[in-house]
Amino acid sequence: MQMKLNNKGFTLVELLIVVAILGVIAAFAYPSYQESVAKSRRADAQGALIGLSSALERFYSEGFTYGGAAEGSKNTGAPLPALYPSQAPLDSGTKYYNLRITASTTNSFTIQAQPIGAMVGDRCGNLQLTSTGVRTAGEGDCWR
Repeated sequence: MQMKLNNKGFTLVELLIVVAILGVIAAFAYPSYQESVAKSRRADAQGALIGLSSALERFYSEGFTYGGAAEGSKNTGAPLPALYPSQAPLDSGTKYYNLRITASTTNSFTIQAQPIGAMVGDRCGNLQLTSTGVRTAGEGDCWR
């Protein structure tokens, strides 16, 4: 009489192979996910800088100067509260950038989005926009 073994399940070696494969996939996917999140946050900051630039243009059209658009008493360079919000993203509870007017004269301005919180140490660093439309940032394709 022949006995039939009815083994069901997985061996330990099979489970270890599956775990190793998942580990390799995760090792490649997680950095890509992190960069995607950072890119999205940078895009929010870029949009906020363009919005602040438009607000500064409206400010200029009323007084013929960019000077005085930043909070002078606090010395932070933050835009006046009535002019534009001072942090980005504008529609989220968690903020990742401070918006600052780093230079303003009668006829020109320079504004920056300075990373805070989870974005500190981002490869792009401060995103900057001038009144002439010049965009600068850290390394690479930060203003795409």
